[in-house]
Amino acid sequence: MKLALFALALTATPALADLAGSPITAETLVDQAEMVRIADSIDAAVDAKDWTLARSLFTDEITVDFTSLIGGDPATIPADVLIAGWSANLSGEKESFHLRGNHRITFDSTDEATMLSHGYAWNRMPSGALDENGGNDLWEVWGTYVHDFTRTEDGWRVEGMTFTATAERGSDYVRNTPGS
Repeated sequence: MKLALFALALTATPALADLAGSPITAETLVDQAEMVRIADSIDAAVDAKDWTLARSLFTDEITVDFTSLIGGDPATIPADVLIAGWSANLSGEKESFHLRGNHRITFDSTDEATMLSHGYAWNRMPSGALDENGGNDLWEVWGTYVHDFTRTEDGWRVEGMTFTATAERGSDYVRNTPGS
């Protein structure tokens, strides 16, 4: 199992140039700080179940890739669909906590950038602790995020988001069951 997770992490590792990101200069400092704020705000909004705030941080359409967690294929979908899916899963009794760090941003142009960061998330649901639901109220995951940013007339927004899981543990019931 550990070897398989290590192999997954290696296949998801970006090029070495992407690992360092673009140098922070006087010209890019504000843009880089804004992108970190936006990515962190997505996590905070999701944990607070503030779906209006979460939605405001994306372009109208977003390319998403959560295939390492849910299978399938990457897709370009309306951001409203992404937010509706998150809000349906993280409803009621289900709590979440997201933590992100090691932000590295690479500018592809003055109006396009990519952020690589590490992420941790947990979901807790009291009903998972019931014997018939597996007896564990917690599910957690670690991995790498890639956020694709574009500058719009309203400022920087996320137009693409990929999460590559490197490890997870806990209750499949909590992971797969929407809160009630």
